[in-house]
Amino acid sequence: MSSPSKRREMDVMKLMMSDYNVETINDGLNEFNVEFHGPKESIYEGGVWKIRVELPDAYPYKSPSIGFMNKIFHPNVDELSGSVCLDVINQSWSPMFDLLNVFEVFLPQLLLYPNPSDPLNGDAASLMMKDRKLYDQKVKEYCEKYAKKEHIANTTPEEESGDENISDEGSDSSDDDIAGHADP
Repeated sequence: MSSPSKRREMDVMKLMMSDYNVETINDGLNEFNVEFHGPKESIYEGGVWKIRVELPDAYPYKSPSIGFMNKIFHPNVDELSGSVCLDVINQSWSPMFDLLNVFEVFLPQLLLYPNPSDPLNGDAASLMMKDRKLYDQKVKEYCEKYAKKEHIANTTPEEESGDENISDEGSDSSDDDIAGHADP
């Protein structure tokens, strides 16, 4: 059986070699950001989020910590911190799962099947239960306003308070500028 550090290394490398854009933090494998796209044929389609992943020392025996860096309107995601309320990640995690499962199964399932009865965002849960059409519209507005490629180029939690500035600056940048930031 391989050690947790080898497993961590293998899982992160597997994620980096997949179709996901992975950006390490402080040149280590404990913290990194992953570019995540909303599931096709869903109200989140077209949205792009920067997901912060923190691996605990006991990974894979203990679950990774997952959070959205840019805003998303969802009952099970805290709007301010980006924390995710996800049973499989927080309570039912097993060493059988890997990081690809998080991005290919768990997060898409979370967006496709929100659980308004266990909310971190009470406003989203309430709106979803009372007026699904208005809820869907607000999700799409958030995707347009906060979840585009230019919004994740240099997102840090402190910058989220200046949302208008981020979107104004981002609209002037070209694809070349964005590509330049992704590969330092």
